[in-house]
Amino acid sequence: MDSLKDDGELRALLDRLHERSSAQEGELERHVTETKSRSVAGSVADMIAGRSFWRDKLVALDRDKAEFCHRLCRALGARRVVEAGTSYGVSTLYLAAAVRDNGGGVVIGTEYEPEKAKIARRHFAEAGLADQIDLREGDLRETLARLPGGIDFMLMDIWIPMVRPAIEAVGPHLRTGAVVMTDNTASYREAYAEYFAYLAAHGYTTQTLPFAGGLEMSVKLG
Repeated sequence: MDSLKDDGELRALLDRLHERSSAQEGELERHVTETKSRSVAGSVADMIAGRSFWRDKLVALDRDKAEFCHRLCRALGARRVVEAGTSYGVSTLYLAAAVRDNGGGVVIGTEYEPEKAKIARRHFAEAGLADQIDLREGDLRETLARLPGGIDFMLMDIWIPMVRPAIEAVGPHLRTGAVVMTDNTASYREAYAEYFAYLAAHGYTTQTLPFAGGLEMSVKLG
């Protein structure tokens, strides 16, 4: 089965969510420009200051990136997946569909905002994928403290200063050959410096793929 092709209800839900996310893009771009990117790559104070703006924004992973992650999970036979930055659960649906198509497993998601987590769970139920998803609310440095071994795939689409803590939490649980995808690494290269330092120090090979903003594909070699 290929859920993205064969599951009409899932396709309809994803179409609706992507349409809503696209409608918010102009507002997002203006906000990022006005804050000089501090709201996505700044300090903790910058993040707190911007919370009210971001609270109702889907900030969904671009459809082509999400479909690519789905195909990667299918190719890997991924059954244990971690996502840092669930938001309204759009990309989570792609990951969970792949896990289900691979025979079942779990996508461990993380979301800091309780209202976003509530709505994401509603989307998971609507898609019939709730039983494949373990959504954890709160600070990922706490919610990702307990993980199973042998994780096959990780996706990070999150406030950039939390990327390094996320990989530090999940990295030891990734199996050899696991793939980590990280969004917007070309647009915010300098802000990702600590993340790239971690990859270099812990046996990953990495390449920036030519999607909009850059999509980093990193493979754990050992």
